[in-house]
Amino acid sequence: MPEEQQPPLEALSLDPANGEVSVLRACPSPPRPRTREQSGHVRATPPTPRSAAPTALTRAVVPPIPALSRLTRPLSPLSLSLLQSAADAGGLTKAQKKRAAKKKAAAAAAAGEGGAPDAAADSQPAAAGSGSDDDDDDAAPADSAAAAATKKKKKKKKKPAGGEAGAAAAPATATATTKGPAGAVPPSYPGPPKGGWPSAQTDPPTVPVAALFKAGHFPPGEFQAYAADQAWREGDAEKREQERVEAPIIDEVRRAAEAHRQVRAHARKIAVPGVSLTHLVEEVEDRVRTLLQAKGMESGIAFPTGVSLNNIAAHWTPNAGDKTVLGADDVLKLDFGTHIGGRIIDCAFTIAHNPKYDPLLDAVRAATNEGIRAAGVDVRLADIGAAVQEVMEAAEVELGGKTYRVKSIRNLNGHSIAPYQIHAGKSVPIVRGGEAGPRMEEGEFYAIETFGSTGRGFVVEDLETSHYMRDFEAAAVRAPPPRLPRARQLLATIDAHFGTLAFCRRYLDRLGEEKYLMALRSLVEAGAINPYPPLVDVKGSYTAQYEHTLYLHPTRKEVLSRGDDF
Repeated sequence: MPEEQQPPLEALSLDPANGEVSVLRACPSPPRPRTREQSGHVRATPPTPRSAAPTALTRAVVPPIPALSRLTRPLSPLSLSLLQSAADAGGLTKAQKKRAAKKKAAAAAAAGEGGAPDAAADSQPAAAGSGSDDDDDDAAPADSAAAAATKKKKKKKKKPAGGEAGAAAAPATATATTKGPAGAVPPSYPGPPKGGWPSAQTDPPTVPVAALFKAGHFPPGEFQAYAADQAWREGDAEKREQERVEAPIIDEVRRAAEAHRQVRAHARKIAVPGVSLTHLVEEVEDRVRTLLQAKGMESGIAFPTGVSLNNIAAHWTPNAGDKTVLGADDVLKLDFGTHIGGRIIDCAFTIAHNPKYDPLLDAVRAATNEGIRAAGVDVRLADIGAAVQEVMEAAEVELGGKTYRVKSIRNLNGHSIAPYQIHAGKSVPIVRGGEAGPRMEEGEFYAIETFGSTGRGFVVEDLETSHYMRDFEAAAVRAPPPRLPRARQLLATIDAHFGTLAFCRRYLDRLGEEKYLMALRSLVEAGAINPYPPLVDVKGSYTAQYEHTLYLHPTRKEVLSRGDDF
């Protein structure tokens, strides 16, 4: 049986100037060979010594005290006692003393939980020939226990709260995610089922669009050539290269457009007489979240789902407790938006189950298509309005034995779109205007949106407000916070979850906000939030809406939201 070798002796040396600790190890000389007199046998050949030098001190540098928490192997309680003694002697800073005390407490806790202390491991003799490596291996269980005790303390840190739209948009003014008083947070959307996503869309749609097009290339919209004076662009090599460079961005927008097409196909199936409008909008919005794997403000809903009926042209969505249902004789405008990274698809259409309204719907749809046809690089916006009005007001509709000329609603317009900004500054009229005015430019996104009415062709703000949106300029300049604490808290919630995207009261309810109307009114009065009340024509009239989002490529235009339905 081999003889046992005593372990190396260990001592610590502290340099007070820089807090550096050195470990001094005393390595004993190898065992002497036994003589004939000692063993009673012929003297043997001396074994090859492991170290030819006598007992000597070897120096190993230990990191300074502030870095002790990063050591892979905790110091033994004996070593920590020496460090504490040095700290008590005044050789360490206050922070260093505190860290050394924490290390000592962690080692003691590990010993108390049943883990073998490092001191016991240091005092156990090692087998001959095992060396210091075996000492480290024997101490591993104790090290693991001490590390686990330290890790438990670290895990107690508070986790950040999540929300419907926690990612920050460019103009957002707050980064903290704020939950409502009830502590409610929106549900997370499930990942792929066992076996992966289906290869085709389900009914109702539950498969994310990204899972259906795994290569990351999504279906394009409808391409249209520019007018004759811009036709040269399609054959220009520089413009083609420019279009190739921007392709990844447009692919992401096409993903949002594909989600819109699939959700609106589902919406047509459930928008039947008798359906609750609250159920309809929540179903549409949940499908958008699912198909785009909604993640904060990175992807998901661009603005509240509008379900405006009859003489209400736009900006109506049910608030909490609303019991409105769709009637067989109603004209419903379904307007909802999707987005990826703030790139918005704004698209709307009209549903009427009574065929007597078909001439109205056909006229407005044809006017929207005419506006798209007239759009293009360097086109004056006023020219598009003239083209739209000419088509729109050539139609008539007979209702109740009376004939009505379809009128363009002259104070409603299409608009340019920018990232996280649904109305980006340029308006696309739907009636004739002056000869001057701004022009469309390459690289711009536009919502070509037309409204027709059997009434006056002019809308006013009326009814209870449901739509709100952060004032884009106020958000960009970081205006002073509101004075009321409740208003400040509500504004933080809005900034964290919506940024400058539009929202409605149902979205605040969903986040767990309660009793917020006074705070919301305060934000409106301060100019931080803009309200968007319903827009209404005269009572008894009927309105229709059709809208598409298009992009002006360097070579041609693309109607991104175009589908088989319209």
